Amino acid sequence: MATPTRRLVRVTGVVQGVGFRPYVYRLAQQLGLAGEVGNDGDGVFVDVEGPSSQVLEFVDRLRRDPPSLATIDQITTVPAPPRGHRDFQIGATRASDRTTVPIPVDTGPCPDCLGEMADPDDRRHRYPFINCTNCGPRYTIVVGLPYDRPATTMAGFTMCAACAGEYADPSDRRFHAQPNACPDCGPRTRLVSPVGDVLADGDDAVTDAVARLRDGQVVAVKGVGGYHLACDATNTAAVAVLRTRKERDDKPFALLVGDVDRAHRLVHLGPAAAAALTSPARPIVLAPRRGAVGVAAGVAPGLVDLGLMLPPSPLHVLLADGVGRPLVMTSGNLAHEPIVHDDDDAVSRLGPLVDALLVHDRPIAIRCDDSVFRQGDDGDLQAVRRSRGHAPGRLPLHGPGDGILALGGHLKNTVTVVRDGTAVISHHVGDLDHPAARAGFRQAIEHLLDTLEVDPTLVAHDLHPGYASTQLAMDLGLPTLGVQHHHAHIAATMAEHRRADPVLGIAFDGLGLGPDGGLWGGEFLVADLRSSRRVGHLHEVAQPGGDRAAREPWRMAVAWTRASLDPDRAEAEAARLDPRGRDVLAVCRSAITPATSSVGRLFDAVAALLEVCHTATYEAQAASHLEALADAATDPRPGRVDGVVRLVDGIGVLDARPLVARVIEDRDRGVAPAVVAADFHASLARATVDLAVGLASWHDLSAVALGGGVFQNRRLVALVVAGLRQAGIDVLVPRLVPCNDGGLSLGQAAVAAASRAWRADVEEPDQATSHDRE
Repeated sequence: MATPTRRLVRVTGVVQGVGFRPYVYRLAQQLGLAGEVGNDGDGVFVDVEGPSSQVLEFVDRLRRDPPSLATIDQITTVPAPPRGHRDFQIGATRASDRTTVPIPVDTGPCPDCLGEMADPDDRRHRYPFINCTNCGPRYTIVVGLPYDRPATTMAGFTMCAACAGEYADPSDRRFHAQPNACPDCGPRTRLVSPVGDVLADGDDAVTDAVARLRDGQVVAVKGVGGYHLACDATNTAAVAVLRTRKERDDKPFALLVGDVDRAHRLVHLGPAAAAALTSPARPIVLAPRRGAVGVAAGVAPGLVDLGLMLPPSPLHVLLADGVGRPLVMTSGNLAHEPIVHDDDDAVSRLGPLVDALLVHDRPIAIRCDDSVFRQGDDGDLQAVRRSRGHAPGRLPLHGPGDGILALGGHLKNTVTVVRDGTAVISHHVGDLDHPAARAGFRQAIEHLLDTLEVDPTLVAHDLHPGYASTQLAMDLGLPTLGVQHHHAHIAATMAEHRRADPVLGIAFDGLGLGPDGGLWGGEFLVADLRSSRRVGHLHEVAQPGGDRAAREPWRMAVAWTRASLDPDRAEAEAARLDPRGRDVLAVCRSAITPATSSVGRLFDAVAALLEVCHTATYEAQAASHLEALADAATDPRPGRVDGVVRLVDGIGVLDARPLVARVIEDRDRGVAPAVVAADFHASLARATVDLAVGLASWHDLSAVALGGGVFQNRRLVALVVAGLRQAGIDVLVPRLVPCNDGGLSLGQAAVAAASRAWRADVEEPDQATSHDRE
């Protein structure tokens, strides 16, 4: 008989809470191996012993065929003397001084659980909290690591004998499924009135909620990471009532559909989008609608895209199947407030907005909005918001970073913590204007630092002193590193693509503070992960009214008209745009009015000139409506760039004044607005490509990285990428990380890690900046 072989195997990555130990147990049983598998603070350890060929096959199958929810970072093996193991066991979790295992993410219901939930003979028939090691809540119920039931919000639910038997059986798919429960021992639903009175309990609560939704009522639904507000998306009156109560005039609502076939009936889905919809993450996917689809016009007024998701939890499955029609499923909050996740808070904040609340008694440890991805013209997906199902995200960084806390920006905030060279990106925190949002911001920081066991030694932040994130950075009493806004955008894209060598960064967004104190937003930067230098920008114009200009696009139209036309025509155009137009024109002439290079504000101006958005009720509304208008063009032009690109004192300037003048001229000649909008997109894209190609050649760069919220524009991205690639330039496009401000914290962390690696003494000054560092 051959001498047995023994290997000590270490598996790191997302390997806890995903069924890895029972998978290893079954694999060892199948191959006739002995030993032990268990969890500890670093991941999974395996002591495996048996015939050499079977041990080698065991390790190989761990590498190439892990459980579906697992993400393996590394597998290491060390030979050891055989010990004569007789069987294979799942050992107890080993205590560790410091936990390095990643936090698992929330996942939607798996096919096995859905099958049981639909089976009238199964003890979990129609149970809204069914789960197993292949699905269910993770991040939103975790209060500590390693990931075991006592460290989750399920700790207060004692398993019944049947559930405990499953939990302890290595051959069962619910072996050590930490949220494991059933109707006899687990969480329960209740339907309550707007003031908190119980109306129904258990399955009756779900049935009553379905009936109310079918009847046109608005119902708050407690989901995985917070509350949704739901109504029948085909009911025009119900959608209008929800808009009024939520104080959300025009911003599009997301839709919940029961399965991917129903999604295909509403929107044009490519393979990547369909795969994302059905993935365990269950994100919202934005895709072009199929003509006059069967949902109320008020769901997404003026837009081509609809945002769809499949049920992220078993409770949502019951609602979608019960109603049988698309449901509006929007975040449970008032406009500009964070999503509600606390039950008492839900009654006080959401009660006035709804006819009833469908609640349950499983606490949510950390609020977590839905993730959002957009389908591009090439069929690929681009992250708009990474949150539930994708948070916390993990990305290896260049440089041995550790103890870095990056606080992001003020809008679409996220937080990133760097530990052992890996950036861990939080869920979407949101805009920090509201006190509740700032409290959620602090909670997100504490939750990440506590669960990762990190004591920060450096805080990276934006340069803008008015951001709540910057103010907190100053208050923490730690060394700080200020990272210029647009450098952070480009660094985030570089980090995603694992690039550290210099690139030409093109950062187009609404606004970011430049190191000169200017209002930047259309920037061409020579950048690496440590520093950046401005080598080009959009022609600057006045931004009258400061932040009001973002909410009132007609103001930027006045500013661009003044810059692009002769004085008499500019005055006439200003008066046409708004009764206050001449007064704003005078403000634009004032020396104290700040100037901006913002491409976002340029889109606002053109949208107002073409009368698609005079006043915006949500961020990027004008640009979104302008893109939708351009998509309606049946015979778009290739774009015109005469006189748009020029060089001033060695700095490239993208001078959009001829583009704006042509928009006004074409509009006044009666050219179809869709054609004018499409021509503007094409011309801006061609000018961007021309300037980028020239600057890349001038600075001997072979790659361009895109960043900033303007590059959420599907049409613009497609044109710019095609033009650059045709010129032989490698283009780095953000896909996994949002190009908007949701990616800033990652960019800040990447810059901080690279800066630390560069500084031999690893001593940071109290104040530093990443821009123009020598």
